[in-house]
Amino acid sequence: MTEPTDSGKPFEVENDATAAYWHNSPANTMPPPDMMGAYMRNRPVLPGPVPGRKAWIIGGGIAGLAAAFYMIRDGGMAGEDITILDALDIAGGSLDGAGNAEEGYIIRGGREMNWNYDNLWDMFQDVQALELPEGYSVLDEYRLVNDNDSNYSKSRLMHKRGQIRDFSTLGLSKSHQWDLIRLMLKRKEDLDDISIEQYFSASFLETNFWYLWRSMFAFENWQSLLEMKLYMHRFLDAFDGLADMSALVFPKYNQYDSFVRPLVDHLRARGVKVQFDTHAYDLDMAVEGESRTVTAIRARSGGAETTIPLGPKDVVFALTGSMTEGTAYGDMDHAPVLERGKHDPGDQSDWALWKNLAKKSPIFGKPEKFYGDVDGSMWESVTLTCKPSPLVEKLKELSVNDPYSGKTVTGGIITFTDSNWVLSFTCNRQPHFPNQPADVLVLWVYALLMDKEGNHVKKPMPACNGREILAELCYHLGIEDRLDDVAANTKARLALMPYITAMFMPRAAGDRPHVVPAGCTNLGLMGQFVETSNDIIFTMDSSIRTARIAVYKLLGLRKQVPDISPTQYDIRNLLKAARVLNNNEPFPGERLLHRLLDKTYFAHILPPLPEPASSRLQSVENELSGLLGKGNQAMGTVLGWLDRIRGSLAERKS
Repeated sequence: MTEPTDSGKPFEVENDATAAYWHNSPANTMPPPDMMGAYMRNRPVLPGPVPGRKAWIIGGGIAGLAAAFYMIRDGGMAGEDITILDALDIAGGSLDGAGNAEEGYIIRGGREMNWNYDNLWDMFQDVQALELPEGYSVLDEYRLVNDNDSNYSKSRLMHKRGQIRDFSTLGLSKSHQWDLIRLMLKRKEDLDDISIEQYFSASFLETNFWYLWRSMFAFENWQSLLEMKLYMHRFLDAFDGLADMSALVFPKYNQYDSFVRPLVDHLRARGVKVQFDTHAYDLDMAVEGESRTVTAIRARSGGAETTIPLGPKDVVFALTGSMTEGTAYGDMDHAPVLERGKHDPGDQSDWALWKNLAKKSPIFGKPEKFYGDVDGSMWESVTLTCKPSPLVEKLKELSVNDPYSGKTVTGGIITFTDSNWVLSFTCNRQPHFPNQPADVLVLWVYALLMDKEGNHVKKPMPACNGREILAELCYHLGIEDRLDDVAANTKARLALMPYITAMFMPRAAGDRPHVVPAGCTNLGLMGQFVETSNDIIFTMDSSIRTARIAVYKLLGLRKQVPDISPTQYDIRNLLKAARVLNNNEPFPGERLLHRLLDKTYFAHILPPLPEPASSRLQSVENELSGLLGKGNQAMGTVLGWLDRIRGSLAERKS
């Protein structure tokens, strides 16, 4: 849906920086499509609330909560006219965090963040902080924590039962580097239904780069090459902090307490209603030609069938799919038992709404592409509630700060590269829960491969109980002989998630619906399984983006949602990424750039060279001889040309 502008051109809510060349001209009154800043904080002037309009949000995760937020802040809707329907009995969806020290805490996942999650910070700079005084935002609180406590890891990769593996470089050969560069240059349209392992060599999949990448972002070898490409563009600015995780910032507490609690408080204070135990599974639609209007929501509430009729001005925002749907739980003595089918989650699942929409029209995509292969999308996580034990002592050796200090501990996940399960674990800042006792630590463990026997426990991870998974972890840490002492002081809660990486499954154009599908007059779709111009998935920011686009379009707001941060186009990020991909060695031609730009205004855009200044001329000559061939007369010509340019620049400066 687009609204015509005064010039007669349609007003685009969802920006796409790759659609065309942008330049300043009388025709371009809006900022560049991917620019975010205070100028984008404008609030559209509204003609007034639409009389009788109600908003219905299906799904109380971060996307649904964000939809309510933007309808109030930017859309001028009254909170009491907004109702969130959720099948659970608590808000937050996949952003969970619960339990206690006696029974054990549980978090199904964690959130790695960076500073250019523009939609996330746009919202949370207007939400009251959890612990700071009135007037301070969640963003203020987040910055207070991270600005005073640097995040990094000193033990990012491990192997050989407790030894830290060298992760100082990405370990990429020249062939691997060119494969990555070619992938970044490929058009998105050329990568439909191609998997990562179809593109990359077997040797690439054993590099430091791939272990760092796959464990940080949860990619499997058989998943979408297109999504990997999008991730590379989205996080290009973080490449030089990929190995030690210094590019990341983390919340003070778990994801539920840090984000969901303050946001729910914000919405409830403004009258938003949340109706739990309500499973919306279908939408009635009136179809006229290519136009589709939702007329009713079909749901089961408290176990009883119900139909919610919609008024002529009402709007609906619905989550498609769910990455934590069908989670099976276990504990120290019990392995989780999966209840969902391997190829169809069933009509009682949270996939039912999308399945029923897809039956109505191809514009709603193909959900079976994502839920139809549980073996390809499943992995398991474990939350450990720990009192002092040999595990805690080993953790101290691997941590940046003492785990009880309140500061960064492991700085992110530690991955065992020789683990058959590709096992990882992490300890974030403690306490991880506001009510956590001082002598308790909360660790999170997860693994990617569910079909392999463990190195120590000869079972696939899903067949193991908590004690057995703890034994496998202790084995990789080299303390398996202390298992009894560890188990006596540790509680494990298991979560086996059949669809946790379903959004990464290979896909093609049309498999995911657009945020507002063609012809839909009052329906917006949100979450991890909808199509956006250039954004990735599996982040809080991407979920919020989909909700924001849906709200602005359905409410007819003349306000744009910028494309992803333009850091991928910044020459500084391109140069430093090239250096990192080249295993921290100057890339071909980099010394020539230094020779040209040294002592100019732009000298600072280049990473420092590793050799002393006294030997750089020889290094430049060696680089030129490598590019042009030894004895080539052009080498002297190029060096002379560079010196003349530098001299000319120096004269102009003086």
